[in-house]
Amino acid sequence: MFIGRTSELDFLNDKYKSKNGQLIILYGRRRVGKTETLREFCKDKEHVFYSCRECTDDEQLKSFSHRVLAKNMPAAKYIKEFTNWEQAIRSILEFPTTCKKLLVIDEFPYMVWSNNSIPSMLQNLWDSLLKDENVMIILCGSFMSFIEKKILAEKNPLYGRATGILKMNEMDFYDSVKFFPSYSNLDKILVFSVLGGIPHYLKQFDDALSVKENIKANILKRGSILYSEVEFLMKQELRETSVYNTIIEAIALGNTKLNDIYQKTQIDKNKLTVYLRNLIDLSIIKREFPVSDGIKEQVNVQRGLYQIADNFFAFWYAFVFPNISELESGDVDGIYQFAVEPFLDMHVSRIYENICIEYLRRLNRLNNLPFRYIKIGHWWNKTDELDIMAVDKNKSNFILGECKFKNVEFDLSDLKATMTKFKPKRTTDKLYYYLFSKNGFTSEVVKTSLYEKITLVTIDDLLKV
Repeated sequence: MFIGRTSELDFLNDKYKSKNGQLIILYGRRRVGKTETLREFCKDKEHVFYSCRECTDDEQLKSFSHRVLAKNMPAAKYIKEFTNWEQAIRSILEFPTTCKKLLVIDEFPYMVWSNNSIPSMLQNLWDSLLKDENVMIILCGSFMSFIEKKILAEKNPLYGRATGILKMNEMDFYDSVKFFPSYSNLDKILVFSVLGGIPHYLKQFDDALSVKENIKANILKRGSILYSEVEFLMKQELRETSVYNTIIEAIALGNTKLNDIYQKTQIDKNKLTVYLRNLIDLSIIKREFPVSDGIKEQVNVQRGLYQIADNFFAFWYAFVFPNISELESGDVDGIYQFAVEPFLDMHVSRIYENICIEYLRRLNRLNNLPFRYIKIGHWWNKTDELDIMAVDKNKSNFILGECKFKNVEFDLSDLKATMTKFKPKRTTDKLYYYLFSKNGFTSEVVKTSLYEKITLVTIDDLLKV
């Protein structure tokens, strides 16, 4: 069963229904679900779907020819394969359909690597013929830096030709947990905190088993797919993997400022910033700023906090990478009991904050908040921090949020501490508090919320939107 990706499918279908020729670039990191989404989009349409391979140009052209000519093409009566790529791509005009002629080329970078003249050929063919025809060509790729630097960037042949560019990110929390209908709401938060929103990872877990059993069998056990997934991806995308491993592990252990990462890794700061940028481009890490920061503050290379953006990478570097030796020897139960379980809530707590932000984003789109905010995220200064802050355009209305993923209730002292952290600049500014708690709220907090601008959100509430 296909799950999620509603906005991506809506985008592709809108392009398909348009009258003009469409050249779509769709890309994203490996395992994010690009191919499955494209197949879902194509399933009720006449189309040719070709997946490129790592092979010679001649083999690629031969394979492409066979796939295209098998679609009852008139040319199939006379030839067994096309003589060149221009002839092959031009054949899209002969697709036997009265609807839009749809061609999907998956892992397009493989095609270009074996023949670097293909983008120029495609540019000329698009400009001279295809852009005015009822065709739709989708070029898909997993090598994000290649797509961005060699296909989309200025001075490259296809620059400015795309009629749509769609970068696919991981699925959000609400779509991700649809993979686990049998889990409790708490377990849904836990499993998302471990796996994130990558469909390939989510499919490895079985909700007939507990989260604990799944972690042990599908992540910590040598030979399981997720045990070696991170190493595989890193080697596919990056050189100097040992350096990147050192950096990501440092961040996973709580070193989030540039100077802290430098102190932990002892990598030259100029090189370190380059490595960090590469990891950001791959959506493995992200750089966060306080919601109150403007563009001027964000330019400062010393500002901001580096966080691991991918939940599974954060889990793997926190619990698998440091314990590889013992896991290689088969001590799965011991590592889970002593190295994972005692620290799992700490790992989940940071991701729980992001889930709470996602909850508020949903309410914002539904206009179910006290005001329509334009910016949301974390906030901190030199002395205090808030898990969530949202602000409107005029910076006169604020949502302030605190998220407690603990086995005790959110009590009055927690509430008072939250309400003293941020002071507005003007007396006319309005503050609204949203409190999130794994284990509920004390009666005093519930009573206070009845006459203050305070909204209490339980884990069950999070799953209702």
